[in-house]
Amino acid sequence: MLLACALVGAAYLSSRGLESRSNELVPGGRSGVVVIDLSLSIVEQDYADVAGVLERLIRAGNPSGLVVFSDVSYELLPPRTPAKELKPLLRFLTPRDGKLPQNPWTPNFQAGTRISEALELAHTMIRRDHVSPASILLISDLETAPTDYTPLGLTLRALTESDVTVRVAALSPSSDALTFVGGILGEDAFVDVVPPRGGEVAPLDVSLRGDTPTFLLVASTLALLTLAAYELFAGRLALPAGAGWRRT
Repeated sequence: MLLACALVGAAYLSSRGLESRSNELVPGGRSGVVVIDLSLSIVEQDYADVAGVLERLIRAGNPSGLVVFSDVSYELLPPRTPAKELKPLLRFLTPRDGKLPQNPWTPNFQAGTRISEALELAHTMIRRDHVSPASILLISDLETAPTDYTPLGLTLRALTESDVTVRVAALSPSSDALTFVGGILGEDAFVDVVPPRGGEVAPLDVSLRGDTPTFLLVASTLALLTLAAYELFAGRLALPAGAGWRRT
């Protein structure tokens, strides 16, 4: 009976852990920097996903700095800025009359993509403002310039060896990009992308993902019932005479 209860409890805690891990944009309420990819490869649907992530950050109230980038990176807000200061950016990311507002950046801004430069700028901001513990949330399709793969790998590796926690909201990434980034940061670095609904703050998706937690719960429940039935009826079974057992 105790074993079955333990199994049920473990399965429940495991499922709860998956829920929080898949929806935790900023771990432990840390301050840090949001890094947003605005390069040409980011399409209209991606902009909706970016807005959804920002709405979740605003609702959570986590103070954050802000970096936007393509080939060049810009610091728009310093770390520890109140989350409500992200709201003006939503106007640029939200369609009006079926169209996105005019791009405020020069055409040259979206000429290429260098994710490594944006992450390095975010890390510099964190160290400059002495933010610890800190986090970086990268919102990107993870597509970068061919010449940036080596610098990006070195930058990601350096971040994993620092006290900065990196989270990634991937916008329709290719399998190669996921493999590259995930191979360095690990699968736990990726968070769900929740788009906005009807212009309102989107509710968090806390549904279980995958079949493993459900399977464990069902299996544990069956084990509990089996043990309970055994304890109920085993005492009524008559042992054969001369079997060498005696009641103590």
